[in-house]
Amino acid sequence: MSSAMNAQIVEPYASALMALAKDIDKVNTFAENARSFLVALKETPELQSFIANPILKSEDKKEVLQTICGKGIDTYFLNFLLILVDRRRILFLAPICEEFVALQRKLNNIVLAEVTSATALTRSQEDAIADQVKAMAKADQVELDITTDTELIGGVVIKIGSQVFDASLRGQLRRIGIGLMGTN
Repeated sequence: MSSAMNAQIVEPYASALMALAKDIDKVNTFAENARSFLVALKETPELQSFIANPILKSEDKKEVLQTICGKGIDTYFLNFLLILVDRRRILFLAPICEEFVALQRKLNNIVLAEVTSATALTRSQEDAIADQVKAMAKADQVELDITTDTELIGGVVIKIGSQVFDASLRGQLRRIGIGLMGTN
């Protein structure tokens, strides 16, 4: 599926969901619901396969969504999911949720920082990184998406949008190596 077609489908649905969320003052509630679904889809590939299966009946998909959601999800958000099933757009649930969360971040001046560290970070280290990112990006809030990568050897790599700040030991060694090669 092309990214242009994906954008033609994803953006209008995410924007419509945002318009509804603004109208009923539930932007943050919907964002929490969207994040929950993203986690569920990531952690349960069977759910992703089930909702994307074109052979299964819409009624079956709706029943499963209603069962999964229970009382833990906003009724309006659940109705939106059911509309996606009716319009055969439920297979776009993950990108729609991702786009909605991106719209919510933009609306609330929240910056997403992807942090890769060599070891697990302490709470105080996470707070320090969040404060630095907040100052650099002039954001009201910061969300950290933290992963670990032992190949970094030490330090962190922080990605904010298209900017990358490499404060890892691996990055420093690479820069030293490039510098040494340039002196020959």
